[in-house]
Amino acid sequence: METLLNDFSPGLFVMQLVILIILLFLMKKFAWKPILNSLEERETGIESALASAENARKEMQNLQADNAALVKEARAERDAIMKDAREIRDNMIAEAKEDAKEVTSKLIESAQASIQQEKQAALAEIKKSVAELSIGIAESVIKKELSNKADQLELVEGILKDVTLN
Repeated sequence: METLLNDFSPGLFVMQLVILIILLFLMKKFAWKPILNSLEERETGIESALASAENARKEMQNLQADNAALVKEARAERDAIMKDAREIRDNMIAEAKEDAKEVTSKLIESAQASIQQEKQAALAEIKKSVAELSIGIAESVIKKELSNKADQLELVEGILKDVTLN
C-alpha cells in the first residue's frame, strides 16, 4: 500500500478523471439511449408476446368450449336420427306384421272356403252313393218278393256286407 501512495501522481489522476467524465458523457449521449431503447423494445416485445400468448390461451379455451358444444350437438343429432330410425323400423315391422296377418287371414278364408266346397261335394257324392245304394237295395228287395221279415233282414245284411262306401 505504501508503494501505491508513493507512485500516486495527482496530474495523472486528474487526467484519468477528466477522461472518465468525458467517456461517461459520450456514453450518456450516444450509447445510453440506444441501450435503453433496445431494453424498452425488448420489454415491449416480451409484454406483447405474453399478451398474445394469453389471447391464444383464451381463444383456445373458446375453441374447446365451441368444440364441446359441437360434440354435444352432434350427439343430440345422432340420438334424434337413431330415434327416428327406430321409429321407422318399428313402423315397417308393424306394417309387415299387419300385411302378413291380412294375407294369412285371406289364405285361411280361402282354405276354409275350399274345405267347405270339398265337404259339400263329398256330401253330395255320399248322398248320391246312398241314393244309388238305396235304389239298388230297393230293386233287390222288390225283385225278390220275400214272404217273411227274417228273410228280408238277412238279404239286407248280406247286401250291406258286399257294398263298401268308398
